[in-house]
Amino acid sequence: MSSTAQLVQEYIEVIWNQQRFDQLPRLLHPDYHDHSLPPTLPTTAAGTEAWIKATSASFTHRTTIEAQVSEGEKTMLKIRMHLTHIGEWRGIAATGRTVEAVGYRYFCLEDGKIREHWTLLDGNAIENQLTVSEHGCKMQE
Repeated sequence: MSSTAQLVQEYIEVIWNQQRFDQLPRLLHPDYHDHSLPPTLPTTAAGTEAWIKATSASFTHRTTIEAQVSEGEKTMLKIRMHLTHIGEWRGIAATGRTVEAVGYRYFCLEDGKIREHWTLLDGNAIENQLTVSEHGCKMQE
């Protein structure tokens, strides 16, 4: 396994799953840029930390990596987020429901640290699982 792949796996486990923010300087490049944050947050390590803390007020979460492809200092992950809704999110009061969302994360490294990050995660799929009591199609007889 490449050092790029290992570093990104460690980032997911240590930062997202364990929320050990003291490890951000070790894993993130000084010029880190997170392209996935809401426009109200800085695109820096501080913005990423603030986003994870805000997300954690709405959900307990655990991210698992389902697939990873790395080449040089770039890596792409297919992830699954396991979420329990514990606080308000998108105006939806805590439901206590456990939901899942599949997404993708793309990382570029520089000097052995994460330099850039992008995420694609379907927030609408999460919202639908929280607000819809039944899933799937009903067949008419």
